Amino acid sequence: MRQNDSCDYGTDLTMNITPYQPAQWPEVWRILEPVFRAGESYAYATDITEEQAKAVWIDAPQATYVALNPVGEVLGTFYIKPNQPALGAHVCNCGYVVGENARGQGVAAQMCDFSQIEAVRLGFKAMQYNLVAATNTGAVALWQRQGFAIVGTLPKAFQHQRLGLVDAHVMFKTLQA
Repeated sequence: MRQNDSCDYGTDLTMNITPYQPAQWPEVWRILEPVFRAGESYAYATDITEEQAKAVWIDAPQATYVALNPVGEVLGTFYIKPNQPALGAHVCNCGYVVGENARGQGVAAQMCDFSQIEAVRLGFKAMQYNLVAATNTGAVALWQRQGFAIVGTLPKAFQHQRLGLVDAHVMFKTLQA
């Protein structure tokens, strides 16, 4: 496993991406909680408990990572897990969240780059995002720049907390070994 990947991606921000460590949970939860509570990009219940969030973000995935600034503060986090069991387990699924103070600085793009490399290392052949809210235009555009295609649009499949029922995209990319 790549334990440390120092990244300089053309901004003033340099970061390291490393496997999640249990002592980082308070920082990870501080990043996840407002995103989950907002109900605008993830399908988790807006009243998800900290324990439930830890179970879905840390315990269930095959691997969870954090993006750290040079002093070790968590800028963002992502997980990798099989998208389906057994006969569909060669395709992975990832979820990404960037802390509010680090948004717009390339953290999500760098985590996505890293996740694709890690996914190949872990034996996955493709990556699929199952429910990308169509209203999350920044994420949709970023994933498209990363080479993901919208392979389907699910009408009114996401219950956006402010906008009501909105379309959601399934996005897919074959990974290169």
